[in-house]
Amino acid sequence: QVQLQESGPGLVKPSQTLSLTCTVSGGSITTNYYYWSWIRQPPGKGLEWMGAITYSGSTYYKPSLKSRTSISRDTSKNQFTLQLSSVTPEDTAVYYCARGEVFTTHPNEYDYWGQGTQVTVSS
Repeated sequence: QVQLQESGPGLVKPSQTLSLTCTVSGGSITTNYYYWSWIRQPPGKGLEWMGAITYSGSTYYKPSLKSRTSISRDTSKNQFTLQLSSVTPEDTAVYYCARGEVFTTHPNEYDYWGQGTQVTVSS
């Protein structure tokens, strides 16, 4: 059974960089042909796919977030990381990491999810 767990600070100041890590157990992030994504849900809004890193290390980003987003991985720790720069209060959300069997920007098509972590952007 694959398990994902998000970790990182719950409070980030405006203009700073948000950094979250997803630790995966029960399966390798390098296994063909899985996609590992970050998805967020702002308060009162729907799920938003932010970007993904593939089993081979390729990355894909939502166009509107691409200039501020970076996803990387540490295969030795079986982790992948989200960095979102220049945050504003509009980046306040519950952030999830998730695994998909195919590349998709539709959150509902991901089969394994972390429990989510609340990140608040505030001074």
